[in-house]
Amino acid sequence: MSIYRDVMGEAFHRLHPMLQKRYCFTTDSTFVAKGTMHVITGGPRWLAPLFWLAAKRKLLFPERGCNVPFIITNRTNEKQVHWERAFYFPGRTRYFNAVMRLDSERCVIEDYLGESAVVYSDLVFVVSDRGSITISSQNQRLLIGKKEIPLPKMFQGIATVKEGYDDEKGVYTINVSVRNPIIGRVFAYEGEFVQHENKNSRNL
Repeated sequence: MSIYRDVMGEAFHRLHPMLQKRYCFTTDSTFVAKGTMHVITGGPRWLAPLFWLAAKRKLLFPERGCNVPFIITNRTNEKQVHWERAFYFPGRTRYFNAVMRLDSERCVIEDYLGESAVVYSDLVFVVSDRGSITISSQNQRLLIGKKEIPLPKMFQGIATVKEGYDDEKGVYTINVSVRNPIIGRVFAYEGEFVQHENKNSRNL
């Protein structure tokens, strides 16, 4: 059974049918979609060196822009889901990757960000009355080797992800915002995508 269906319980059935399809991962299943990020923005320019370092671990990146093509690939293996988000800027491809697992005792999704993971977050899923979903990060930790160091709130990048489905356009919608309690917005993007049947294609 899908780890997302497990963590959402009965609320899963309130999701829009296309979002149920999107999050109903089974063993060895793959979801591939392609689309456009209408806008990718960030925080203060002095954060750029941090983003350049993060890009080396496929966690955030310094580039910004409008109408950026992207592909999202989700692969399931042994009750964990690998997320690869590829953003195609002119002359360069950037990634924002993660591995998610279910902590059944706490009923949360564990989100390991980057490759190899450098940040950990608990994820909480909330389904709206209209069938969209909001995913919020909590309890972040810095990963150094096998050590997990809790991050004080002032150093955390709190992520809020909103996904929906637009019936008129026939597309999934996505809005991601990462904010720090002191700095404010650190990173954000907004766009839309459609499921892509050819799992090996990167032609946009």
